[in-house]
Amino acid sequence: MERLPKIGIPIIIALVLGVIFVAKSTITIDSGKAGVLYETFSGGVSSENPPLDEGFHFIAPWNNVIVYEVRQQEVFEKMQVLSSNGLEIELEASAWYKPKYENLGALHKEKGKDYLQRIIQPAIRSAARSVVGRYTPEQLYSSKRDAIQQEIFDETKKIVSNQYVDLEQILVRDVTLPTTIKDAIERKLKQEQESLEYEFRLTKAAKEAQRQRIDAEGKAEANKILSASLTDKILQEKGIEATLLLAQSPNAKVVVIGSSKDGLPIILGK
Repeated sequence: MERLPKIGIPIIIALVLGVIFVAKSTITIDSGKAGVLYETFSGGVSSENPPLDEGFHFIAPWNNVIVYEVRQQEVFEKMQVLSSNGLEIELEASAWYKPKYENLGALHKEKGKDYLQRIIQPAIRSAARSVVGRYTPEQLYSSKRDAIQQEIFDETKKIVSNQYVDLEQILVRDVTLPTTIKDAIERKLKQEQESLEYEFRLTKAAKEAQRQRIDAEGKAEANKILSASLTDKILQEKGIEATLLLAQSPNAKVVVIGSSKDGLPIILGK
């Protein structure tokens, strides 16, 4: 085999070094991510430098880029907390969060890539224990779920407000009580519901009785007025009108006989 010309060896070395240089001098940042530039000979990470956007970038080969996810992310937390009366409650929650884009350099310099474990998760646990400790198991199980969720979010957001992260939402997904406490609460809620239903029936019956009493009083008053207005002359006149109408009926064969001096006629069918 023929040896390579002496001039070819430097060329090959130069090509290899060139490839390495290009590989170390370029970086592509994917969609939804951003880069923090670490300058080896210029003091490391500068919090004043803006993050590197998604796309292709040239950097000095002796520098480094730390890539962060800057889209919304979700973390699930399952924790044991105590209610106001000291009972242990199992709480499942999730949080939506993302790093503050403009503070990405400061976040990396002060907290690092594991900021989730250093900041967000401890803050959620602390806020959850503080908030749940204000409520009874019954309140946690039923009416206060939304209020508790909002309070945990508010307290967690307060804790992380100066930590270079955005907390967008906290969702309380499940609250698990001890079985005996849960059964007791369900029995109590059922009894309360039955009591409310019974009170509703009583109220409805009372209103119906009142309506019937008012209706009866109205009819009695109407009859009283009608009786006072019906004189003998009016009754006689009405009787005569009715008799005439009967006499005119094509189906009647009528014989009219006076019943008394002032009475109405008697109509007999043939």
